[in-house]
Amino acid sequence: MNTHLPHSVRRSPTRRRRRPAARPAARLAACTVACAIAGIAGILPTVGAGQAAATPAPAAAPSAPVRPAVRAEAPDAEHLKDFFDAAIPARLAKYHVPGATVSVVSGGKRVFSAGYGLADVEDRTPFDPGTSLVRIASVTKLFTATAVMQLVQQGKLDLHADVNRYLRTFRIPATYPRPITLDDLLSHTAGFEDLTVGIGARSQQDVPPLGTYLADHLPARIRPPGEVSAYSNYGAALAGYIVSQVSGEPYDQYVQR
Repeated sequence: MNTHLPHSVRRSPTRRRRRPAARPAARLAACTVACAIAGIAGILPTVGAGQAAATPAPAAAPSAPVRPAVRAEAPDAEHLKDFFDAAIPARLAKYHVPGATVSVVSGGKRVFSAGYGLADVEDRTPFDPGTSLVRIASVTKLFTATAVMQLVQQGKLDLHADVNRYLRTFRIPATYPRPITLDDLLSHTAGFEDLTVGIGARSQQDVPPLGTYLADHLPARIRPPGEVSAYSNYGAALAGYIVSQVSGEPYDQYVQR
């Protein structure tokens, strides 16, 4: 994915330099402070120029009683089947998709699953939700981020530490004064150049060990970390590798348990 830095902005001598966008933690803190101020403003009485501070605020109107939350019922499997049987085949035909599988989970249980179309067009193999494999691709990044945060909660990882702290067989070069952190990897702000050619394998035998691949395909650092959000497959893979190094388990085994 090609990412272009924003063009420079011509400024007049009296114009203040624009500050960089706030990081997620800063935005959250600002929101928290703003909400707290708004809440206090709603509680304290307004003090005008000719009004004493001790003047009581007018009584608030009685609020409506709070109703208890209603527990949603699990969707009916027959209704789900009727819906998907009508919706999925038509869309497969419209968008020229050979096949698909649908699963619906409610309350931690699978309440519906079905396959539609073909899993293998050449062999005319129907799509089976129990046996047909579907590549989840970059959905894997959600598992990687979850694994990182689990280890953060256990005190084994620090989101704001230099990632080189957790690397044993290779190092990320110090191209810029600020080191790359796990926070940068998860937010795609590490500043790595990203390549999409040659990152796949056609068989399990063609997949090298993750550490070996990362060491042999270290991308250039083309911008300081934390400045620009640019999708990075390498950054996500590096985060997964750090999970394996710190947990002592291969990445795939860790995320399966």
